[in-house]
Amino acid sequence: MRFDPAARLLLLFLLMGSMSIADSVVAAGFALQNQNGAGTGYAYAGAAAVAQDASTIYFNPAGMTYLAPRHHISGAFSLLVRSLKFNDTGSGALLAYPLGDNGGQAGGLAAIPAVYWTMPVTSALRLGLGVSPTFGNSTEWSNTFVGRYQGVFSEINAINFNPSIAWQVNDSISLGLGFNVVRFEADLRSMSPVTALLPARVDARAKMTGDDIGFGYNLGAMFQLTPATRVGLTYRSTVNLKVDGHLAILSNTLPASVSVELPNTASAAVSHRVNDRLQLLGDVTWTGWSSMPALAVRSRTSGAVLSNESLGFKDSYRVGLGAQYQYSDTLRLQTGVAYDQSPVRNAADRTVRLPDSDRIWLALGFNHKINKKTSIDVGYAHVFFDKAEINRATNNNPLLQIVRGSFNTSVHIISVQLNHRF
Repeated sequence: MRFDPAARLLLLFLLMGSMSIADSVVAAGFALQNQNGAGTGYAYAGAAAVAQDASTIYFNPAGMTYLAPRHHISGAFSLLVRSLKFNDTGSGALLAYPLGDNGGQAGGLAAIPAVYWTMPVTSALRLGLGVSPTFGNSTEWSNTFVGRYQGVFSEINAINFNPSIAWQVNDSISLGLGFNVVRFEADLRSMSPVTALLPARVDARAKMTGDDIGFGYNLGAMFQLTPATRVGLTYRSTVNLKVDGHLAILSNTLPASVSVELPNTASAAVSHRVNDRLQLLGDVTWTGWSSMPALAVRSRTSGAVLSNESLGFKDSYRVGLGAQYQYSDTLRLQTGVAYDQSPVRNAADRTVRLPDSDRIWLALGFNHKINKKTSIDVGYAHVFFDKAEINRATNNNPLLQIVRGSFNTSVHIISVQLNHRF
């Protein structure tokens, strides 16, 4: 089989994407909504019913049957510009140690790649493969941050390899199934007061690192109710991980592990064509964040709990509304808005590692058809976060220290996606 230049470029991106990681968070909790570039332009509203390119592998694998019977490749790149700042409103010092400062700018830049490839087997059967980071977070405060004993650096990465299959049952019903292989890595650091009884007040950095590979599945269905209206239903399973690694402080290193259950999700989406030019999109998505009540670090030799960081996560919902307008034969305009509920409900559960809060997306973008085989999507979204209060005890002990204050967060997202068929 011969590949034209655009296909070779996207196949190279596919290989590079499998080695890339994400280091920021946009969806609620530490999930990453940016599983393609096209969806940025309509705030991912109705993504499980859109099925316009190969990235439907992630959002609803059944959508592969709606693509022309060719090879389809989509390569996406999203740049996140995140601002995250803390304002202290009365934190207490830990013992006789200096209180510290507001920690500086804990946000920064993050690059999120995603690549998808789908191909026909028969007129009714399709195969596909997606590679994308489904979860990620990176937060870095200064070593003199007032909340340094609760965390100064946190990085979580989960890369998902998603082989999929889709079957068109008839003209109205399509079904899809995907298998998920998740490579998970974590690096969590905090400061520790190691000389509390000495005149000199010295902090040492404690570091927990680990990794694992977990497995899961995702299901999808699409129903063409009328020529103008399509409904998509999807479910993505939990992924159980035992993150084995080490806890290190000063010259001491202990084998340690953390059990993590990445949440399951379910989504119902609709796409409705008002006329030949205007398409309306909508969705409701549920995420089972209650599967992660805490992060308990245990010794791999004795089984003893070395630390237990409560998260207090609750299940959350996301609602999106969007529209696409076919301005001309080669240009499609997009816009969208979404409300994303945080799994963190109160100030006592909020952490300096993940200062999460409810957010609203406002987005716009376009798709430009370069030729009969190739198109490009460009999208921009601004994510507005509610002010997030924290009133959290260090090591679950209010006698040691309580961090009190608020976080101010905002994110700009710029996405580009190249689509090609051959």
